[in-house]
Amino acid sequence: MDRFSFLNAAHTAFFADLYDQYIENPDSVEPSWRSFFQGFDFANASYGSGEYYEAEQPQQQGAAPTQPVSDYSGIPEKLQKEFKVLNLIEGYRTRGHLFTKTNPVRERRIFKPNLSLENFGLSDADLDTVFDAAKEVGLQPTTLREIVDHLRKVYCQHIGIEYMYIRDPEIRKWIQNRLSVNHNQPDFSAEQKKHILSKLNEAVSFENFLHTKYVGQKRFSLEGGESLIPALDALVEAAAEKGVEHFVMGMAHRGRLNVLANTFGKSTSDIFSEFDGKDYDDDALFDGDVKYHLGLTADKVTKSGKNINMNLAPNPSHLETVGAVIEGIARAKQDRYFPDDFSKVLPIALHGDAAVAGQGIVYEIVQMAKLDGYKTAGTIHVVINNQVGFTTNYLDARSSTYATDIAKVTLSPVLHVNADDAEAVVHAMLFALDFRMQFGSDVFIDLLGYRKYGHNEGDEPRFTQPNLYKIIAKHKNPRDIYAEKLIAAGVIDTNYVAGLEKEYKAKLEENLEASRKKELTVITPFMQNEWEGFKQAGAEDMLKKYDTTFPKEKLTEIASVITELPKDKKFISKIQKLVNDRKAMYFENDKLDWAMAELLAYGSLLTEGYDVRISGQDVERGTFSHRHAVMKVEESEEEVVLLNQLKDQKGRFYIYNSLLSEYAVVGFDYGYALASPKTLTIWEAQFGDFSNGAQIMIDQYISAVEDKWNNQNGLVMLLPHGYEGQGAEHSSGRMERYLQLCANHNMYVADCTTPANFFHLLRRQMKTEFRKPLIVFTPKSLLRHPDVVSTADEFAGGSFREVLDDPVADPKKVKSLVFCTGKFYYDLVAERENLKRDDVAFVRIEQLFPLPAEQLKEIIAKYKNADDYVWAQEEPRNMGAYGYMLMNFTEVKLRVASLKAYSAPAAGSYTRAKKRHAAAIAMVFDKNLFN
Repeated sequence: MDRFSFLNAAHTAFFADLYDQYIENPDSVEPSWRSFFQGFDFANASYGSGEYYEAEQPQQQGAAPTQPVSDYSGIPEKLQKEFKVLNLIEGYRTRGHLFTKTNPVRERRIFKPNLSLENFGLSDADLDTVFDAAKEVGLQPTTLREIVDHLRKVYCQHIGIEYMYIRDPEIRKWIQNRLSVNHNQPDFSAEQKKHILSKLNEAVSFENFLHTKYVGQKRFSLEGGESLIPALDALVEAAAEKGVEHFVMGMAHRGRLNVLANTFGKSTSDIFSEFDGKDYDDDALFDGDVKYHLGLTADKVTKSGKNINMNLAPNPSHLETVGAVIEGIARAKQDRYFPDDFSKVLPIALHGDAAVAGQGIVYEIVQMAKLDGYKTAGTIHVVINNQVGFTTNYLDARSSTYATDIAKVTLSPVLHVNADDAEAVVHAMLFALDFRMQFGSDVFIDLLGYRKYGHNEGDEPRFTQPNLYKIIAKHKNPRDIYAEKLIAAGVIDTNYVAGLEKEYKAKLEENLEASRKKELTVITPFMQNEWEGFKQAGAEDMLKKYDTTFPKEKLTEIASVITELPKDKKFISKIQKLVNDRKAMYFENDKLDWAMAELLAYGSLLTEGYDVRISGQDVERGTFSHRHAVMKVEESEEEVVLLNQLKDQKGRFYIYNSLLSEYAVVGFDYGYALASPKTLTIWEAQFGDFSNGAQIMIDQYISAVEDKWNNQNGLVMLLPHGYEGQGAEHSSGRMERYLQLCANHNMYVADCTTPANFFHLLRRQMKTEFRKPLIVFTPKSLLRHPDVVSTADEFAGGSFREVLDDPVADPKKVKSLVFCTGKFYYDLVAERENLKRDDVAFVRIEQLFPLPAEQLKEIIAKYKNADDYVWAQEEPRNMGAYGYMLMNFTEVKLRVASLKAYSAPAAGSYTRAKKRHAAAIAMVFDKNLFN
């Protein structure tokens, strides 16, 4: 009896389903079927491995096709063919995207083997044979010819899709079903087609108008990718119907002005004012930025009457940085407005092809997509693929086949679309929206177009791509291509487009005339709804005193909660001891350490209705094991967060250990703070110097945000800093870099030495009517230093003190007045006691920027007998605050006591570091010493 005769009675669809089950979990199928499929896989090993490679040249005519190794002996011939058709279907699903018609101006690279029938053991002789395998693609049993036609329409036309690497069979099946609808071809009504054409006309006419009126001015035009505009329009309208209420978009320069005008509804009159280079209406606290860096917030009403909030984030020329920022903005909005339904806020990230492939921050952002502290229920990524990065051809810009191959990290589907086919682009965008709303996951669209001009409108692209730009020069724009299609289909007549263009350009002319009557340019603040009630502040506002007191009885209530573990849960002994010690320090000893100051500050703000968000590497426990805001039950590892168990708690406490990233995480938290000014948003570096991994975010956003874009931001950066002999990479938070960035009114920089001062500093961050970034150089060894304690009364009734005068010195005896910051103060005090000197006083500058110069002058006046003024620091002379103090404090001439200048922040040898540290201390007490 034929050993495969039992297969004759089965349906192909049954085999396909069973095979899918076997692929997911071989042990879940019956043993005899498992053996059969193992043999099937082995027989198809050479083709089934799916290795396609790029050919240098097309396969020569007459060359033998690549044949799979197949051993179907004993299987009925009909069933053999059914399996081969299933293999063919799998081939199209897996690799059809390699053979699409998605490039409007270049020939596709050649990949082989291709999808010809011969490569699957089939031939033209089989084309009219009816196969049950058709059910696998949603068809009734039909001919191979119909199956192939269906597969080509779905996978190999103007939309190519990658998705077969997705491991979840439910998601794959959903995609396959969705693609089968109308053969994955657009199916729009005549009115919808006219609307697409109208939006295309706006995109094309806007660029033409600017090109005529502002010859040679940079605008980073969208020409070559204009189909983005109708696609975004369709996305917003359809998403609003699905319940999305907030859109948060980030994008590079290319096409930004077009998107602002034709998607966000920004007044073209304002855009023209920016082109004319007029000054701004507010020049006191704002310097502005180039027009293609600016953002916008707009409230919009869809065609069906839905009210939606639209946000396009401002960003610098570091193009992919904004991706992290918009994720943070989106998450802040989700936490604030829709904590139970994140889908109502939709992040949209627009990339350039060279940037998305070349910038490492993209990988960091993608890795955030499913993490509890950073997820936003799926982002729609659109790559405006110009096929040229600046002047670099794509073959020099990446090693991957596609610019979008980063999508595979999170198993996100990718749709490659021909930008000349406006309907296909809209269709792909609606697919992407449906996928995001269905699965809450990222999805990518690779919009293959071109760049009509060079990198900017002043460039000569023929220097580097002469052949490509010969083709582009003759290529019709997407509007004209689409109009010809609609004319041929009888949807519009030959005069229709001319009428659209005339009407739109008349509006532009009217707005241009209006703009030239204005003397100044008005910049609309970004996300002004979130910032209602806040004012902008200058340096004088930053130096005012703010009430940060907090009732002691409420402080005691908070302390009682955060010093009591649940009785019904077992914790490791070290945690139990730590909590017991905290209880004793508050209720018995009244000596509160740094961790208690921090936790009580958070607790006080939570009871007042502020939210608190902290993220960074190891922040739940704290790098130096001091915070323990999250504690784990020993057996179950259940998380216990005592700060979320406060009596009458009005705010929410969020704390998340981050992925091992600084760049993207700082960008995310910056975005979060930008969208949520009533949240104390904190990023903590594992060590302060690690923040240099986020240097672009610090330089381009944090230090310059208000000056460039009129945006306030209250992000707090905690940077552990202090010299304890841990080597070059674990000593310095690079204070000098932050101080060099300080100017006028842009941020606070502090280096606190007491728990109470840190408590009030954190509270002040929320108690002002404005927001500024706050950079705090936080301690390491001082976290457990016996002298670094404060009383509960100092927490309850004190305030933040920008300068701390010497608490024990007698002004009449003091000859040397020493200014210092941070941990070095305690080292100096210890040496003073050791030397039994009473002629030296130490003044701690707790806030370095804005520098409290008037307070310093008052202290100097107090020490009338002093004739030696010293700046003392543990950092090398070219680092730390010395250079900053020389430039900004000229009341007295400062003698420096520090290490000499070094290239590395600290010595690697503990012995050498200790020796140098001692030398710097000695210089403070002996003016004749000079390093």
